[in-house]
Amino acid sequence: MTEFHAERRHFKRIAFDARTELSQGENVWPVKLVDLSLKGLLIGRPSPWLGDPAEPFFVDVHLSEQVDVRMEVQLSHDNNGQLGFACLHIDLESISHLRRLVELNLGDPAELERELGSLIEV
Repeated sequence: MTEFHAERRHFKRIAFDARTELSQGENVWPVKLVDLSLKGLLIGRPSPWLGDPAEPFFVDVHLSEQVDVRMEVQLSHDNNGQLGFACLHIDLESISHLRRLVELNLGDPAELERELGSLIEV
């Protein structure tokens, strides 16, 4: 990542392995989650890849049998066999689960508060 990208990034990415599905219309792809943040996620590009980058997608990250994080996302980049998505919408329950996951992985309450502040400003 270039220094410019590192400065622009307001949200720490959390490397996390969870069963994840990407969907658009009738298409559903099981995908490999690379990382996620309060503002989006990075996944391995499924094969065959038939997604329409001009239309939104939905992603379901299954944290446990009872806990899912569901987001409406937009494709932001497609390179090196990976797809990056920016969050367009997330419900209150999902953002609560994602916030807790980020909190546990950051280990610094002040850093979490900075990220939440950045999320509100965006």
